[in-house]
Amino acid sequence: MDVLKLDTKWVSTIASIWNQCTSGFLYTFSIYSSVLKSTQAYDQSTLDTVSVFKDIGANAGVLSGLLYSSVTTANHRRRTGPWPVHLAGAVQCFLGYFLMWASVVGLIPRPPMAAMCLFMLVAAHAQSFFNTANVVTGVRNFPNYSGTIVGIMKGFLGLSGAILIQVYEIIFTNKPTSYLLMLALLPTINTLLLMWFVRINNTNEGDEKKHLDSFSLIALVIAAYLMAIIILEHIFLFQFAIPVIAFVLLMLLLASPLCIAIRAHQRDSDRISQTPVIERDQLTDDPNQLVAEKIYARQDSAGYRYLPSTNQEMDNNDRRTLQAEQNLNLLQAMRTVDFWILFLAMACGMGSGLAAVNNISQIGGSLGYTSFETGTLVSLWSIWNFLGHFGAGYVSDYFLHS
Repeated sequence: MDVLKLDTKWVSTIASIWNQCTSGFLYTFSIYSSVLKSTQAYDQSTLDTVSVFKDIGANAGVLSGLLYSSVTTANHRRRTGPWPVHLAGAVQCFLGYFLMWASVVGLIPRPPMAAMCLFMLVAAHAQSFFNTANVVTGVRNFPNYSGTIVGIMKGFLGLSGAILIQVYEIIFTNKPTSYLLMLALLPTINTLLLMWFVRINNTNEGDEKKHLDSFSLIALVIAAYLMAIIILEHIFLFQFAIPVIAFVLLMLLLASPLCIAIRAHQRDSDRISQTPVIERDQLTDDPNQLVAEKIYARQDSAGYRYLPSTNQEMDNNDRRTLQAEQNLNLLQAMRTVDFWILFLAMACGMGSGLAAVNNISQIGGSLGYTSFETGTLVSLWSIWNFLGHFGAGYVSDYFLHS
């Protein structure tokens, strides 16, 4: 059996998925908003102001996009991956949440409200760097199934809220102050360990759709499993051993995408070994024939790969590609109508969800919920958030290909 290579798109996808599993910390604002409000002597209006800076930081993705473009352009030949984008996000995540934790526990003097807003902005801004590095790399690795891979990545980002709360309830039950320290450390360490494996490798590697569907199935199983755990926790009173076992099973489910990478690598290795390769000395002397060392072109129904016959055919293919996949920078995109249509749609349609996330703690308090029940509400929100992100990406790819 071949050893699994670490520079394939499948390993990159798994690393991005695992990174996304700890990147949705902004969805859990309600877990620590109450302790932030009480220790800093904020009223509800002041807390809302802090949460607004959370939303600004999370959605101001221009800097992360510019850094990603510059890094991937500079490292195109070396294919080292967008690790500087991950690193910038990790530094911001640690600084923002660590300073908030230090303020809450009294390690530093109580900062002015403007400083707390800055801490929140920096912490939230980290998510845009994680999200950009993982999602855009996935799109570049799977250009033919971009909707599906975006749905998978954004879906796991949504699930991460429920995953982080499961970790919190196992380790720091009803200790929201410690949860702030966990947010400073866990996403940071996870990103620093995984960022080296996220690389751009957009080669065609076998039946990509089948393997992506396997990732999608695992995501749905994890969502169903989390939902079942939440429901059972409110029906039965479990001893400590049961939640620990459930958490271990959750970790095993999160590790299961590694099996897909191994299976994909084995099938790709078998396919490459069985596919004839056209060498230079096998090519015709026709000047219109494309000459290459080792090249794969289109694949016929029998599984054999052959070359385009003329330069004219290649020119036609290039023209179609350029029309279908225009590579525009930010200023060029801002001159298009599509950019402003998308901008208006997102500006008008995405605020309601953010407002709900910011005020789940207040909603739970008004209904007399305990901190455990409020955490459950946040977990359920994360699961439903996953279904929306995942479904939108999967359905868009379905209509695109059909």
